[in-house]
Amino acid sequence: MKPRIHPSAIIDPRAKIDKGTDIGPFCIIKEGVRIKKGAKLHSNVIVEGHTEIGENCTIYPFSSIGFPPQDLKYNGEETKLIIGDNNTIREYATIHRASVGGDGITSIGDNNFMMAYVHIAHDCKIGNNIIMANAATLAGHVSVEDYTVIGGLVAVHQFTRIGRHSMVGGFSGIAQDIPPYMVASGPRAKLYGLNSIGLKRHGFSASTINNLKKAYKILFREKRALKEALKKIQDSLPATDEITYLIQFIKKNRRGICR
Repeated sequence: MKPRIHPSAIIDPRAKIDKGTDIGPFCIIKEGVRIKKGAKLHSNVIVEGHTEIGENCTIYPFSSIGFPPQDLKYNGEETKLIIGDNNTIREYATIHRASVGGDGITSIGDNNFMMAYVHIAHDCKIGNNIIMANAATLAGHVSVEDYTVIGGLVAVHQFTRIGRHSMVGGFSGIAQDIPPYMVASGPRAKLYGLNSIGLKRHGFSASTINNLKKAYKILFREKRALKEALKKIQDSLPATDEITYLIQFIKKNRRGICR
């Protein structure tokens, strides 16, 4: 099936538009763009640069995808934005291609839901099955891992990591890493325990959740130095995949861990 392209859309002949795509009124697709089958751009969507949009993505009006990074160091270098499959990007979202301070790629995985006015800056690494509510904004080089939920009006500082299966409450400022499986909230975000409801919804066993609760208490309630707390977790809790990943995530922090 040929792509369905509205007569008012402007498509550069060097853009690659797969069969089975739907390009709505007043969309602008520039040179270097690749849009895969099943993707739907409703109307007034602009896509430019070396940008790849995966299969069955839906992008709503007035979104700007693949524009140059908001980075004073950027000087027109060839960088990329790669968006995976089955993503929903709502109205007025802005997603920028990479700058030159990382690997040259801004990447978004599969099955993500970005609500209106979301901003994903240069060099961000977004995983799979993530929800970002209205006006959630990521600065450059932010990493968001799988199954994270980020509330509305959240601002995330550059080079910050948000661990998998975590939840960030609305109207929060994230200046340090959020460990996986946790809940964080506040203008200068603090941790408020384990994301127990989210973990149950995703099929984590009662024993796994209980062990993560014990790890949380050791890390953040016993007033131990971080190195000492991690050693106690390793010595006293089973080395499950979740506990092992939590320890590894914390050891790799560069901006500090949200407490």
